[in-house]
Amino acid sequence: MAEIVQQRLEDRIPGLEQLERVGLFTKKEVRLVIKKSTALEYKLHRPMLRKEDFITYIEYEIGVLELIKKRRLRIGYNFKKDEIEFPIMSRISSVFRRATAKWKDDLQLWLSHVAFCKKWNMKTQVSKVFLSLLAIHPDKPALWIMAAKCEMEDRNSSESARHLFLRALRFHPKNKKVYLEYFRMELMHAEKLRRQQKELEQAEMAMVSASFSMEILNGKLAEVVYKEATEKIKDAEFVLSFLNIAALFDFTKELQEMILQDLQNKYANDPLTWDYMAKCELEAGLGAEMGAELQSTKEKASDTVRREERSCLVYEEGLKSLQTEAMWTCYATFCWNRFKRKTNVTELKEKVKVLQSTGDADGATRVAVAATKRFSQSVETWSCSLQTLMELGSANVDELFQEALKHVNPKVTLLTSIGSGLHIFSCDQRGLASTVPAVSMEVKKKYLDWSYTTGGYKKARQTFRRCSSFTCEHPFKNITLESTDSLKMSNIRDYYERALREFGSSDEDLWLDYIKEERGPHGQAENSGSIHWRAMKSLEGECVERFVTKYTLLQTGHI
Repeated sequence: MAEIVQQRLEDRIPGLEQLERVGLFTKKEVRLVIKKSTALEYKLHRPMLRKEDFITYIEYEIGVLELIKKRRLRIGYNFKKDEIEFPIMSRISSVFRRATAKWKDDLQLWLSHVAFCKKWNMKTQVSKVFLSLLAIHPDKPALWIMAAKCEMEDRNSSESARHLFLRALRFHPKNKKVYLEYFRMELMHAEKLRRQQKELEQAEMAMVSASFSMEILNGKLAEVVYKEATEKIKDAEFVLSFLNIAALFDFTKELQEMILQDLQNKYANDPLTWDYMAKCELEAGLGAEMGAELQSTKEKASDTVRREERSCLVYEEGLKSLQTEAMWTCYATFCWNRFKRKTNVTELKEKVKVLQSTGDADGATRVAVAATKRFSQSVETWSCSLQTLMELGSANVDELFQEALKHVNPKVTLLTSIGSGLHIFSCDQRGLASTVPAVSMEVKKKYLDWSYTTGGYKKARQTFRRCSSFTCEHPFKNITLESTDSLKMSNIRDYYERALREFGSSDEDLWLDYIKEERGPHGQAENSGSIHWRAMKSLEGECVERFVTKYTLLQTGHI
């Protein structure tokens, strides 16, 4: 064991000497790296291997890479990367391979290896990692999709992506998600080719542009995928999913028409078909109106009514042949949604304003309360009425607010509208201690805003710490205030750690924001590696995949 460790340490010497020679590390720092690396190497060659030792080793090496990157930026030195970074990256990848070979079922370990390779632009290595992963876990469709997307988006290889999707379908011949993503990939490929053709035509390279196949440019490969999928999986919702994806591309008009024809011919007895057709009638003509001159309010209202009538006729036609609960539910839901959109409180606001200007406070209060009874499902009506009562200093605000919570969803819309009256809750704390979670969370946010407005970031910090005992939602606002006013990273880290204790398993954006903060001018970039690893261990389910995707975008400068 000692000989192996000694050999690995000797392999490090050339890179460390270069670090010292070019001024990225001091002699003392090089000695510290050697000392730490020796201890870590011995742990990886013990008879009883522990996963934690591998993770610690990887985190340390990633930290060294991040530090080198930061030092390069500081002194403006961009040479000898093959002699400095590349050996470290190869070493980390090697340790990842040993770890995944030992703990094959740890998907987060595999995906961490993928994320590392993407971040440091090891594209060929990413493909190898995915191939090894899929050989062990071919039963997981999400991994096949991730691998194909990586080939298409990161390596710009539609052929490799297509090959992976075809292999995935051999293992999962009736998986809807695989078919849909395969369909999307072929359309993206066609769009890329069309864009290339346009660029070549603009450059007057006719001979090259003639090599593009018109069938591929028009999405025929995607059509083949669609036909194969719908032959194996008979489902109207599945067909609609293809239609929605095709609608995202501006060259798929014929393909959309074909899919729509299939939907009408094969699934005429499915409520979803009639629901879709009715909504198409409602949306018909909207695109043309966008480019036309503004119509009068009366003309717009008349046009909306005509489109709604046409939609209702479609539902009525469907009900003649399909008298089912699902069909009636679609129709009723459509009507209810349209009714809610018609609820307009402009006239209510104008009448209240007139009564207030004449000094008739009782009249304004009666109108406001009466409106909530007439439109009890309208959030906007409740918000307007509550604002009116607060402006008048009415003692009935609390009572009306509690009544509002019985009728509408107590979320952002209502509380945002009445944010100016939060002094009511700051006095007696009833809003902060509400048993309705949505109310409590939103009031705390507004209370934090109010604290900052009236007392600056110090008061906001005190408010946040007091609200934390109520399990307050992400302290993004307080982090922003701290960043803007005081720039104390210790406080910002404390806020993130508090938030991660509550939401670290389900919110990938929180981890990404933490990493961005550390990479900022007042953070420590070397900490981002350990934060990334903690995120991979803490996040659960689909959050891991979303985190890997977003983290990759962050590394490439796309977010």
